[in-house]
Amino acid sequence: MAWNEPGGGNQGDKDPWGKRDDQGPPDLDEAFRKLQNNLSEMFGGKKSSGSGGGSGSARGFSAGMLGAIAGVLVLGWLVMGVYTIDQQERGVVLRFGEQLEEVILPGLHWNPPLIDIVMKENVTRVRDIRIDSDMLTEDENIVKVVNMTVQYVISDVKKYLLLVRSPDVSLIQATESALRHEVGSAVMNDVLTEGRGVLGTMVQSRIQDYMDRYGTGITVTQVNIDETSPPDAVRAAFDDVIKAREDEVRFRNEADAYANQIVPEARGQAQRLLEEAEGYKQRVISQARGEASRFEQIYAAYKVAPEVTRERIYIDTMESVMSNSTKVMIDVEGGNNILYLPLDKIMESQVGAENGRQTNFGGSNSSSLSQDNDIGSRGNTRRERN
Repeated sequence: MAWNEPGGGNQGDKDPWGKRDDQGPPDLDEAFRKLQNNLSEMFGGKKSSGSGGGSGSARGFSAGMLGAIAGVLVLGWLVMGVYTIDQQERGVVLRFGEQLEEVILPGLHWNPPLIDIVMKENVTRVRDIRIDSDMLTEDENIVKVVNMTVQYVISDVKKYLLLVRSPDVSLIQATESALRHEVGSAVMNDVLTEGRGVLGTMVQSRIQDYMDRYGTGITVTQVNIDETSPPDAVRAAFDDVIKAREDEVRFRNEADAYANQIVPEARGQAQRLLEEAEGYKQRVISQARGEASRFEQIYAAYKVAPEVTRERIYIDTMESVMSNSTKVMIDVEGGNNILYLPLDKIMESQVGAENGRQTNFGGSNSSSLSQDNDIGSRGNTRRERN
């Protein structure tokens, strides 16, 4: 039996709300009416005082609530359309799926949300991809291309975002195609050695051509091929060949450096010999001219006084001859010739020569001793003649 059925006995004991002095359960309409009054007061409506005015209050409450909700929705919709483009970014707007012509530049912008779709991308950041692959050269050799790096930037954001579905994937495929084309057109020696730099330039040009034809909006800035190597089975032999070429270049550089050092020295020596020869030529010519002038002067004096000049020439000649002799022959009139040995002068000259070699003044001492010997010899000769 339910707790509110008639004849149920003591209903206060069965009432789930406890004893309420027989007032019955709470009225839900009254509770809802109080809630409407509170909400009406919050939004500027009038408080309802009874059940008779409930319909008018409900209509005022519904209109106010709908206006408030509509205002909040409009405000939220306007706020959702505000966005910012960074300095390094550019944007593209799609309105109902159709592309707008202008590109969104950096700054604060607004587009109607749910109508326009804004797509933005960084156009200044340098991006890169890395590729490792095995290639077949023109001379049917396998070459390993290790750590090939392609650096690129976005040059046209509209093409990058709209014309190609996956431009980065297209760049990877175009890079592999360009690399295989260029490696397949070269021999193995060029790819492994000095042709690697040229290979990178040619690959970059071909990749850029592919990107322009695909319309990806990508500009390739640099292609770096860090390493190329032969197959592992013949790697040691190729390393020996490369080492031999490096030694060849090193020896050639050393030879060039030696030549650059020796050739200027040889040219300097040749120039010095030429200068010395020219100096010797001028000295000999000057001496010959001086001797000729001296002879002319002596001849002029000889014509004036032949006897005196002849005697003087004889004395000067004997002086020059006897100055280098350690033996003196004295001509004595009416008797035998006497051999005179000036031992004291000879010893003094030897001592003076040794001292001169030690003190770098030997030339002056020797000349003074020779002059003393000559004076003594001439004096003895004159005394003997007298």
